[in-house]
Amino acid sequence: MKTLINFLDTKDVEKSEVFTQLKCRKEEAVILQHLARKYVEGQDDVLTIEILQDIYGDKKYEPIKHLNEVKVLLELGWLHQQSFTPVKISEVTPLELLNGAVGLSPSLLKLLQYGTLESDLPDIKPYLDHLEYLQDQFFRIELYQKISMIRQNVHEHSLGIDRTQHKLQLLEKRIQERVAQTSEKLVLDKFFKQKKMDNKEQVIFIALLREEYSASDSSLREMNALIELISLDEYDKIKNRSLLEDGSNLINEGIIDYEEMLNPFGGISRAFYIVDDILQSIIHPQKNKKVTRLKLNALIDEQDIFELVEPTTSLDDVVLANETKETLSNLMRQLDKEVVGRLVEWGIKDKKSGIDARIIFYGAAGTGKTMTAYSLAKSLKRQVLAFDCSKILSMYVGESEKNVRKIFDTFYDLCEKTKSEPILLLNEADQFLGARSSGTTSGADQMHNQMQNIFLEQIEKFRGMLIATTNLLENIDKAFSRRFNYKIEFKKPSELQRVELWKLMLPVDAPYEEKFDLNELATYALTGGQINLIIKNTAYKVAVRDEPLFRLEDFIQEIRREKDASFDSEKSMGFLTK
Repeated sequence: MKTLINFLDTKDVEKSEVFTQLKCRKEEAVILQHLARKYVEGQDDVLTIEILQDIYGDKKYEPIKHLNEVKVLLELGWLHQQSFTPVKISEVTPLELLNGAVGLSPSLLKLLQYGTLESDLPDIKPYLDHLEYLQDQFFRIELYQKISMIRQNVHEHSLGIDRTQHKLQLLEKRIQERVAQTSEKLVLDKFFKQKKMDNKEQVIFIALLREEYSASDSSLREMNALIELISLDEYDKIKNRSLLEDGSNLINEGIIDYEEMLNPFGGISRAFYIVDDILQSIIHPQKNKKVTRLKLNALIDEQDIFELVEPTTSLDDVVLANETKETLSNLMRQLDKEVVGRLVEWGIKDKKSGIDARIIFYGAAGTGKTMTAYSLAKSLKRQVLAFDCSKILSMYVGESEKNVRKIFDTFYDLCEKTKSEPILLLNEADQFLGARSSGTTSGADQMHNQMQNIFLEQIEKFRGMLIATTNLLENIDKAFSRRFNYKIEFKKPSELQRVELWKLMLPVDAPYEEKFDLNELATYALTGGQINLIIKNTAYKVAVRDEPLFRLEDFIQEIRREKDASFDSEKSMGFLTK
C-alpha cells in the first residue's frame, strides 16, 4: 500500500511515484488524487459537480470549466462512470458528466496497490505437456477478448488497448520461445503447421477449443463474436467474415462446422464448433480413435422404413392461416438462445436437448399439411425422415408390437450415428391415432389395439421433433391427443388466400388471354392441392395446341371436372407459393 499512501500524501501530485504512469496532466491527476482520498474514506462513487466544487470552489461556472478533464480520465480508463447501461465515452459530451457520478476504475486501484500494471511472466522453459501449452493459448484468447471489449469503447480508452496488446505480444513471443525449447512435438502446434493456419485462423480455433474445455454456451461460438475477436475495425470485420463463410479454409478442410439458430430478431445466426474427430485428436492425443459424423443419406439405403426428404421450400413458400403462422413461429423460437435459457433455468428443458415438439397437422386433403411439414424442416435447417403410416397394417401383420418399436428404434439409431436431429414425419397417421376398440373384439382388433398401445408408449417418451398428419382430428383417441403439445388445423383457404395461391402458382412466363382474371378463379372453393393439380392439367392441355394460350375458360373447365369427380378425396402433398 506504499504507492497508495505516497499518492495520497504527496502535495505536488507531479512528484508522486505513479504520476508518470498516469500519462495525464497535473490538473487531471489532482482529480484522481481527490477521488482516491474519498475512496479510502468509504465513498466509491462521487458526483462530478461535488468533486470539482471541492477542488475549485463554488466560484461561478469555475467547476464547469474543468469538465473536460473528467472526460479525459474516463477515456484513459482511470475513472468509471456510474450508469445502468453501457455508455460509449467518445459519444458523451463533458456537460453530460456534470450531474453524474464517477469513481476509480479497477485499473487505477491496481496501479495504486502494486505501483505497476505490468504482470511478470514466468521464465522461459519447455512445455511439459500439451495441457500446459493449452493453458498459455487460452490465456492468449482472454487477452484477445479483453482487447475486443476495449475496442467497443465502453468506459475504456486506447491506453487500455496499448497495455493489453503489449501483454499479448509478450505472451505470444513467450509461447513461440517455449515451443522452440520443447523437444516433443505439441499436438496443437503440429496441427496448426499441418493445416497451414494463419494467426487469425488459429485464434478462432483456440477460442472454440476453449469453449469445449469450459463446457459453456458462451456467445464466443457465434460468428459475430469470433469476427470481433480478430478484427481491428469495421472494415476488418467485413474482410474477416470470409474466414467463417462457406468455402473458407477452416470449413473446407473439415476443421470447424456450424449450426444455424434462430436469433431474437427473427434472423439466423451461426454457432460454430470444432468437428468431432479434430476435437478428439486435440483433447485426447494419445487415442487413435476417429469419431466420424456420418451423413443420413449414407445410411438410409441400409433400412426399409424411412424415406429421407431434403426439403426445398421454407415456411416463406407456403400460404398459411395467420394462427398457423403464429403457432409455427412460436415453435421455431424454441431455438432462440434467450428462450432456451429461460426453459433450462425453469427446469422445463434439458440444456443439451434441441427443439422438443410432438405435433399433429390435421385438415382436409390438399390443404398443405405435408408440404408445411417439409417447409418447417427447411426453415429449421433439418432433414426429414418420413414414414407412410397407411402401410403399417399390410407391412406388419402379426408383428405389430415388434415393428412399431422398430420405427422409433431405427429413428434414434440413425440420429445417433449421424449426430443429427432430423424431423420424424408420420404421414397418414390415422391408423395409429384412431379410437381404440373396447369390449369384445376380434383378433384383428386386438392386434390393432396392441399396436396403438405401443405407439402411445413411444409417443409418450419421444425425444426430438415429431409431426403426424391426419385428415380427421375427431377420430383421434383422447389418449393420443393429450400427448401432442401442438395441434394445428389446416383449413381450406379463404377466397383471399386463394387469390394469393393462384397468383403465385400460375406459370410466370406463359401467355394469357387479355380478359384473363384470376380473381374469378379464386371464387371457386378449392384447396391448395386442387389448385396446383388444375394448373398442371390445364397446362398439359394448352401445351399441345398449335397456338398455346391460357384462357379463363380452360381453367374453369378443369375446375368443373375436378368438382364433378370429387377429387377432395385425393391425396396431395401440399401447396407452394413459388
